[in-house]
Order: sequence, then structure tokens, then C-alpha cells
Amino acid sequence: MGSPVRLTRARPGRPRKFGRPSRAIALTLPQDVIEALGRLDQDLGRAVVRLSQPLVDDGATHGAVELCRYHDNAVIVVKPIRALESIPGVTLVPLPDGRALISLHESVSVSEFEVRLLDAIDTAGRADGADRSAMSSIAETLKSARQTKGISLHQQSIIVLKLSGRRRIAESVRRARSPGNAGRRSRRPF
Repeated sequence: MGSPVRLTRARPGRPRKFGRPSRAIALTLPQDVIEALGRLDQDLGRAVVRLSQPLVDDGATHGAVELCRYHDNAVIVVKPIRALESIPGVTLVPLPDGRALISLHESVSVSEFEVRLLDAIDTAGRADGADRSAMSSIAETLKSARQTKGISLHQQSIIVLKLSGRRRIAESVRRARSPGNAGRRSRRPF
């Protein structure tokens, strides 16, 4: 059905910033480019990686779908798949390396997601073959987890800060952390 899913183990110590070897460099850029990168991501390194990912990603770095293990848990990490994100109740949470976590709205259970995923695969006849294959791999992973003794599926929440208007999260967090605000609690951190 889909390509096999690889299990990657978490390494001891501090996790790699981009999930692969990296090194610090000094870079001189025009001010307007720095501002544009800052709008993409407050961390300029992550912004550069996000923009350059299509140029360096030959498919060998990561599979389209992987299980990333940490302690006794594992999460499904995917390359961005537009057809997957179009499933109602599904959001792809971007990671610094260009991949994403699958996040389900609180009203969508894992079993409901699996049914919606299978429906999307069935109706994606004209979809990109790689996207369809990746979605099939996710469905196979969920099915295998359901049928394997000693493995259970758990749905957990992630914390999402959602802003109304044009305020930026990074600026709000920076203001909340500034020395003048140390020890004070703000009623509205953003």
C-alpha cells in the first residue's frame, strides 16, 4: 500500500535544532531581507532552513512518513501534505526541518481521523501519487498500532497560541520576558 515507515530514535542530550547535523555561521544580509526572514520565523536560522528546504530535500534525508520515538512514545512526523491538511479537523504543525506533526482538533478522535483519512485516500484518485502513498502509510501505521499487542493510541494536546489582529507572538513573548516585566504577571501576554 504505502512505503514502509521508519522508526527513528531520540538521541540522548539536547535535541538537534534542525533534526540533522548543523553548524553556526556568520552571515551578512541586507536589512530588508533580515526583516522579511523575521516575518517568516523569529529565529532567522529556521527561516532560512524553511525557505531552502525544497532546494536541499532530495527525499533521502527523511521519509514522507516517519515514527519519531521519545521515551516509551512515538509520534508520526510527515512531510507537508496538502491533501492531509484539507481533512476537516486536521492541522499540520510545522517543525524546523520542514516536516510537520499531525494535530487533531479536540472534537476529532484518532479513530475518526483514521476514517476521514481513508475516505480522503479513496477520493484522492487524481492526487499526487507521493501524497497518496504518504497518506496510505499513515493509515497503515494507525492500523498496525491498533492491531499490535502492547501498543495503544493516545491523543494528546499541544499548546497553541492564537492571536487576533496583527499582533505577533514572538514580539509579545519577548515583551513578557523583558527584564522590566520580571516577576510581574501580565493579564494579556500577547
